[in-house]
Amino acid sequence: MNIYRLGLLATIFVLFSLPIWSQEGGELSGSFDSYGNFFITDTAIGAANTPQYDHQLFGADAWLTLNYQNHGFDIGVRFDLFNNSNLLNRTGSYTAQGIGRWYLKKKVNNLHLAAGYLYDQIGSGIIFRAYEERALAIDNALFGVSAAYDITDDLKIKVFTGKQKKQFDTYEPIIKGAYLTGFWSNLNGTFSVAPGIGVVNRTLDDGTMQRLVSSLSVYTPTDSIGACYNVYAASANNTLTAGPLTWYAEYALKTAEAIYAPREKKTNWNGTTSKGKFVNRPGSVAYTSISLSKRGMGVNLEYKRTENFTFRADPFATLNAGLMNFLPPMTRTNTYRLPARYAAATQELGEQAAQIDLSYSPSKHLSFMVNASNITDLDGLLLNREILAEATLKQKKYQLVGGIQYMNYNQEVYQEKPGVDMVKTITPYLDFLYKFTKTASIRTELQYMDTHQDYGSWAFGLVELGFAPHWVITASDMYNVRPKKTEALHYPTVSVAYSRKANRFSFAYVKQVEGIVCSGGICRLEPAFNGYRLTVASSY
Repeated sequence: MNIYRLGLLATIFVLFSLPIWSQEGGELSGSFDSYGNFFITDTAIGAANTPQYDHQLFGADAWLTLNYQNHGFDIGVRFDLFNNSNLLNRTGSYTAQGIGRWYLKKKVNNLHLAAGYLYDQIGSGIIFRAYEERALAIDNALFGVSAAYDITDDLKIKVFTGKQKKQFDTYEPIIKGAYLTGFWSNLNGTFSVAPGIGVVNRTLDDGTMQRLVSSLSVYTPTDSIGACYNVYAASANNTLTAGPLTWYAEYALKTAEAIYAPREKKTNWNGTTSKGKFVNRPGSVAYTSISLSKRGMGVNLEYKRTENFTFRADPFATLNAGLMNFLPPMTRTNTYRLPARYAAATQELGEQAAQIDLSYSPSKHLSFMVNASNITDLDGLLLNREILAEATLKQKKYQLVGGIQYMNYNQEVYQEKPGVDMVKTITPYLDFLYKFTKTASIRTELQYMDTHQDYGSWAFGLVELGFAPHWVITASDMYNVRPKKTEALHYPTVSVAYSRKANRFSFAYVKQVEGIVCSGGICRLEPAFNGYRLTVASSY
């Protein structure tokens, strides 16, 4: 019985059980999210030469989720739809629909049982994280079973096994793992520790091993590395809290396995060389963060060192595909358009990074923030450096945010563009919100990015009218002030959004430049886009 049929049976079970269980006080919840794109060719910005622009003209992505709880059971199902979608492949088109997730959970005294598509993680996720991030086309659920037991109120153990989800199928290698967590504090709660340990194993199936051996056979004896069926990863972590101080530390190790190094050269049997090869190396990650908050002041320090910690369900998977783990990002999550244009993706093979975040609020009306981060490879090559300062002034009728960002961004590494210069930017920005009444407001943004690399300098402006609680009307334009690649072009966007209770509808015309979109250090290259977008979001 394949996964689709299992999901269909689970869905039928849920639907036929609801009328009976709902009579006894069950809780039903869910959500619906849908995105529709109408594609209009624009060769000037590179929005062309894909199936959507050439002849399909329309694409859609949608997810309908249903969750139900009763009698100690937790049951859920999700229907996924992709029509002419470029979410999974920015230059291709993907069409499929079906049961994207289902799960069954039951608590029996101190025992927690679960089966289906499961989301979970160990520690901060360095050795294992099964999660979903739709904006980046990630759905790394574990299709399998798990069992957790509460040894005491403060000591818990969990084991799991299964395969990783791959759209409407799974990768074939088997994943299994276990972790133990605890929590202890003093009587008044001013001091506590929360330690945890975990281990994960991935076993390759015969088909994947044969593909790997075949791939390695083209290497010369000098480059030959061998292959193994099993790889193990283990980590230990602890969160210490002492009054206003919180310290988290985690260390992880991974046994040697064949991992793909895209920037290393291999020698072929015919004497030629090519870029990208498998290497057999163990991995490690050291990560720590310290935060202190007291009397309007906050300090957060982070450090991470990563070496050869690629951990995937399939060794041939690349980019965001097949990720079994999650490496914490070491840069600030910027929300404004131009400061967020260049984002640093986590480097699995080698990265040494540090970040500091300082905040100070002398009063309830005024606050300041400074963030600085520095990322290099393990040989000291600069990958990303960012310094950002921001101030916020809040009054009854208005709010003013002003800031400036300085950044060095290694585009050759992050975007795999050989021979390009380090991108250096200085980006000041302003955000002003004024409230006419309790329900009517206007917000404006002004941003300018000064750079002599990549596309050149940019200016961005936005005006947003809000009529609470229902309407938001937005108009913006991003303009290539000093273009380096094309003529000076405008990238306008106009949108109207309507909200009512838990429902939100929006319709927009969008012209978007190619760029990086990130979430939590995981990034993908977004293609240029020109056309209309319709979104619907609802929860119940």
